[in-house]
Amino acid sequence: MSIAVHASQITKGFGKGAARTMALKGASLDAPLGELQLIVGPSGCGKTTLLSIVAGTLIPDEGTVEVLGEILTTLSQSKVTAFRRRNIGFIFQQFNLIPTLNLIENTSVPLLLNGISRHRAERAAEAMLDQVGLSGRGRHYPRQLSGGQQQRVAIARALVHNPRLVICDEPTSALDRETGHQVMNLLKDVARAPDRSVIVVTHDPRVYDFADRIAEMEDGRVLSNQPASHGQPPAVTG
Repeated sequence: MSIAVHASQITKGFGKGAARTMALKGASLDAPLGELQLIVGPSGCGKTTLLSIVAGTLIPDEGTVEVLGEILTTLSQSKVTAFRRRNIGFIFQQFNLIPTLNLIENTSVPLLLNGISRHRAERAAEAMLDQVGLSGRGRHYPRQLSGGQQQRVAIARALVHNPRLVICDEPTSALDRETGHQVMNLLKDVARAPDRSVIVVTHDPRVYDFADRIAEMEDGRVLSNQPASHGQPPAVTG
């Protein structure tokens, strides 16, 4: 089994002195390639903090993070940023689409950040929108779409630069059941690639059946990280 993410004994605190709060207390996580991994647990248990450290957008106080063979905790911030732009795609609960850009322009942003010409970037963006079921909608604007369609644009944007790690923070919690299942089916298809991994932080028990593996967190620690038993909820659901 090849590992996309190996995070070991991660600690992270916020604040100073008596007001300091520890979000992570020695959390460890392995996420294999070719799988869709859920991270679940009660609110405030450190799920999003751990996800942010894996993505390189937060620096841990202690511990090591290896992503796709790179030890992020030994790299300068500029090298982490460059690594993230090339290798990681992000999908958020709130979509984070730019309202003044059409769908092709929104989707092409990661390619433009990686130095691809606008013409090539927009051609690739249009092709990716086709793949997520939005063929012919590229000149529309986010305000013209449903919530589920906007999340599809967010998925297209996350995948357009062919990242090997896709990071998702509550991607279905703002969606109805049917639309959420459509989004998770897309992510499940993405995770089937043997050189790619998808990690989803969620409170949404409706998506557990899509997981290959479920990591359960509580109080800043990963309590277990096991292959999913479909039809059976994890012990920590929050």
